[in-house]
Formats: sequence, C-alpha cells, structure tokens
Amino acid sequence: MHSGEPIQAPLSSQKSAAALSTAADPADLPQEEKINALYRMTTSLAQQMEKARISEYTELLHSPFRLIWLNILSGAARGLGIALGFTFFAATIIYVLQVLGALNLPIIGDYIADIVRIVQHQLELKTF
Repeated sequence: MHSGEPIQAPLSSQKSAAALSTAADPADLPQEEKINALYRMTTSLAQQMEKARISEYTELLHSPFRLIWLNILSGAARGLGIALGFTFFAATIIYVLQVLGALNLPIIGDYIADIVRIVQHQLELKTF
C-alpha cells in the first residue's frame, strides 16, 4: 500500500459496476463480478484507513513512553494556552473597566466603585 503506486482495478470493473447497479440480488451476479465488487470495496477501505493514518496511531500505541511524552507536551501547551488566553481576556476587561471608570458615568461608575469597596473590604478581613 505504501509503494506510492495507484491500485488499478481489473478491466472488467466498468462492466461490473453496471451489473451491480442493474442486478436486483447480489447472489444473481457471476463469480467474477462478486470478486470485482469485493476488490473495489477492500481497496476503498484500505484508502480510507490510509487517510485516517491508522498505522501511525497503532505505532504510537505500541510505544508507551512516546505516548506519555506527547501527552505531557500537549497538556503543557494546552495549559499555557489557557493561561495566556485568560490573562489577555482579564487584562482587556480591566482596561475596559478603567476606561469606563474614567468617564465618570453615573450608573457604571457607582457599580465599579461598589466592586472596588467590596474587594478592599475582603482584603482587609483576610489575614495571611
């Protein structure tokens, strides 16, 4: 399969496709037509498995240390991405709140002031 050469169906495959579409029952087909249909189905299945990269996955399952290493790397990358994303999101929210606080809008300014008072009160109560 990995030789790079395309698999050629038998020459009678065009005739077998026409026979399969017109035959009512697969048992009525001649033996050669059944073999050709089976050949096409297995070729299609092999191509789908190659597209899914099943062989690389099974090789990875047979190498547990490589699998563990790849999982550690992917977990670290995922954690780093989450941390950076949350930092960027929180910094953006804080910046927007600072801009809104500087505008001295009556409703939003009072709301932000209440939040600041609550946070300061909680910080005063906690003794580390």
